[in-house]
Amino acid sequence: MGSFSIWHWLIVLVIVMLVFGTKKLRNIGQDLGGAVKGFKQGMKEAADEEPGKLSDGGSGQTIDGEAKQKTHS
Repeated sequence: MGSFSIWHWLIVLVIVMLVFGTKKLRNIGQDLGGAVKGFKQGMKEAADEEPGKLSDGGSGQTIDGEAKQKTHS
């Protein structure tokens, strides 16, 4: 009773196709695919950069600090 069979998923798919239409679903799929491609390309470009190099043109200085644990009183 708790799991869905293949027939449940097919009925849901048919209802979604009737509500949105195949053209709109295709456009959503293309947009999602383009977003994933852009994300992968950005990750690849970030990995190709030199380690420690700042892409925003910063001075490359290290800031020394101390972290303190926050306690609730």
